[in-house]
Amino acid sequence: MVNFLRPVSRTGTLSDGVFNTLLLEILSGRWPANEAAPSERDLAAELNVTRHVVREALKRLQQAGLVRISQGGKTMVLDWRTHAGLDMGFALIDAGVVPLADIFRDTAVLRRTVGVDAVRLCALKANDDQLAAVTAAAAAYPHTGTLQEFEDAELRLWTAIMIGSGNVAYQLALNTLMRSIEEVGAVMVQGLNAEALTNRGGQVELATAITNRDADTAVALAYVLLSELVDVFGPGD
Repeated sequence: MVNFLRPVSRTGTLSDGVFNTLLLEILSGRWPANEAAPSERDLAAELNVTRHVVREALKRLQQAGLVRISQGGKTMVLDWRTHAGLDMGFALIDAGVVPLADIFRDTAVLRRTVGVDAVRLCALKANDDQLAAVTAAAAAYPHTGTLQEFEDAELRLWTAIMIGSGNVAYQLALNTLMRSIEEVGAVMVQGLNAEALTNRGGQVELATAITNRDADTAVALAYVLLSELVDVFGPGD
């Protein structure tokens, strides 16, 4: 089961290299779900690393929901479809399991779904300080600048909206999404929704509807803004 593995390159962090190698085996299906993973001893020999390095990589895979480690027993491979989180999305691209366009579109749809509801909740539930933060973020939105400056401004505005929604899970989802984008390479998605990013009027209008507690208008505006990235990869839903 392990003879297709190659020694891990010594460039970069050795622990990360082992983790990424084993992650690819799981996501690609070369390690079938619901079967035992190779032993630490076998993996260490195949990858030319110590068992400690393998053990640390397996612990990270367990934290990611991809294996279950039993003390003194076998390490079982789990099905990523029922155990992995959003942060595994872009790793599926590297494994050749899901096309890049599908991951980006599905992530954009999730972003829109969560964002629209967060806007609704923020308009209905945010306290005065939270609404003031939304207003301040919108007021600071640049009229002109680099694409990175617009992206930073949008993130500040949406972070304020997520906090104002009172939904911690939405904030965590935003954090996970941003971390995943950084891992896959922000340059790959930069500018895909440039029209919405540079639309200061639309962003300010959204913030105004929220602070006026006009949830219906805010939801409609958010849907339009967040649909641009969805539509890049196909017709909007």
